[in-house]
Amino acid sequence: MKRSILAICICFAAFLTNLSYAGTLAEEATLRGINPVCQSHLEEVENSYNLNGLNLTFFHQSEPSAYPSFHSSTEKFENGASFFATSLSPDSDKCYISIIKTTIVNNQNCVAILKARLDNDSTLQATSYGDGNYVHIYPESGAYQMLLVDIGVNACAMTETRMMWPDS
Repeated sequence: MKRSILAICICFAAFLTNLSYAGTLAEEATLRGINPVCQSHLEEVENSYNLNGLNLTFFHQSEPSAYPSFHSSTEKFENGASFFATSLSPDSDKCYISIIKTTIVNNQNCVAILKARLDNDSTLQATSYGDGNYVHIYPESGAYQMLLVDIGVNACAMTETRMMWPDS
């Protein structure tokens, strides 16, 4: 029994050394030694998405600047919640970035959100699937893709995905 408890404690401690909490994602990346080019991009992404929530960072323990890192931020709102995640992959003086942001709202349906998006940006394309339960939205540029999922009479889940490559 003592060995089982000791093993659990060791595994938990090892997990915690690879996981960290900070004021901002960019601050934590700096503290953990994430690749400076990727850290700089993370700061820009964090500011552009206006992230304010519980932040978590996963990184390679012995060589954080040489390996990909994963950063997430979760925020609860009065009318729902959002989850943001990004992975940063360093490659010399470059950084490859993937982003996923999911927002769930419980006071607006997907039809209203789609209409607002299309009214705001005439270059958006929208394709409906599954009897209108899913709507795929994407700009002509292909810069990102968004999926709206109808989850109730007055509720919608929105997931945005984006890849950022150097020099593009």
